[in-house]
Amino acid sequence: MSDNWLTQSASDLGRGIGAGEIDPLALTRTYLDAINAHPLRDRIYSAVTETRALAEAEASAARAKSGQRLGLLDGVPISWKDLFDSAGTATEAGSAYLKGRVPSRDAEVLANATKAGLVCLGKTHMSELAFSGLGYNPVTETPPCVNDPDAVPGGSSSGAATSVAFGLAALGMGSDTGGSVRIPSAWNDLVGLKTTHGLVSTVGVVPLCETFDTVGPLCRSVEDAAQMLAVLVDDAPVDLSGADLSGRRFLVLEQVGMDDLRPAPLAGFEHAVSAIEAAGGEVSRGNITEVAEAMPLSACLFTVDAYAQWQEVIEADPSLMFDEILERFRAGAKFSGLQYVQDWMELRRLRLGYIEKTAGYDAVIVPTSPVSPPNLQRLASDHAYYVTENLLALRNTRIGNLMGLTALSLPTGVPSAGIMLLAAPFSERRLLRLGAAVERAITACGT
Repeated sequence: MSDNWLTQSASDLGRGIGAGEIDPLALTRTYLDAINAHPLRDRIYSAVTETRALAEAEASAARAKSGQRLGLLDGVPISWKDLFDSAGTATEAGSAYLKGRVPSRDAEVLANATKAGLVCLGKTHMSELAFSGLGYNPVTETPPCVNDPDAVPGGSSSGAATSVAFGLAALGMGSDTGGSVRIPSAWNDLVGLKTTHGLVSTVGVVPLCETFDTVGPLCRSVEDAAQMLAVLVDDAPVDLSGADLSGRRFLVLEQVGMDDLRPAPLAGFEHAVSAIEAAGGEVSRGNITEVAEAMPLSACLFTVDAYAQWQEVIEADPSLMFDEILERFRAGAKFSGLQYVQDWMELRRLRLGYIEKTAGYDAVIVPTSPVSPPNLQRLASDHAYYVTENLLALRNTRIGNLMGLTALSLPTGVPSAGIMLLAAPFSERRLLRLGAAVERAITACGT
């Protein structure tokens, strides 16, 4: 029975605890044993908080026995990307600049999860200061991709994804500034939720671009994402029962979203679209000019924000940073304050146009990433390949960040190929119901 726990959804584990079939302490020990025995443990976890996990699990077990559970996820083990502050445990954001940094208190979202009874297993590796969608980090560790041992896992929430994909956590918590929850979710066949900027607290989260940073879960089901979102915002979870696709309208964004697709992402996406249509969804294809107009603004808006945040730290000793990441940060120095403000003014205008043109659709859909997980060794030796793959990997997910949307990435049944649903800001509850229906349609359709 305990062997199955490592592959069950977080929600199913929670139901097992509630039914008295699973002991939270035994569940946590099973996960800790799996972590400690795994040959890739140190490539996935930067720190394992065994003492904390066992104490939290023991408290959860006592609540379960006395009928005082705090919610469905009470007692479920979870991993945390190494940019969420955790009291007494190093939080280094995958960077040599933060080596030995030990916060004195938990990030607000970690504190909320603890109050809801979730069990903190530890911290997971990530891209350096979260500024890459590939998951390659030669400064600390590069986690493996579950589908290809020679490929990167996606980033920057790389270890968060692989901890779940390899059965070393029931849920992973990550952050998403340009795709950092959705890319590793797609490449490791998970569900990834990008929340609307400002919905979930980032207090105690090491920043990259404060104007775009968001927090979200990487998990095994849409239900898990819905349950975890409720924990993060201290609200009741959305009811997913009865969600269906009859009459739901989807727009395939052809310009930008469907450009330069590699074979596997295209195959997975078209399979998912067929499943949506078979379940009664109405799919049309078209363009939204605001998206194409917004894409060039990324070069200024993301890099200026990031470099303003980290310039003083980086330039004190640039040799501590991986060259490719250093180059991305320093790109922010090329732009004037005038251009930065003008680009934000333009982006706000484009966001209004996007919302107006998509108001008649339940979701805009595109492949989560146009590319499959790139080869690790080639990334390490070929600069042009690194730049191309990094920018292309994040292109579609960046649409959601630029337009200020919420987004959900779902597995398609094709390995490392995801479909992304983009919806209006702060419409997470509707998006999750829609995502649950799409998830069921894809499962019913097979591969």
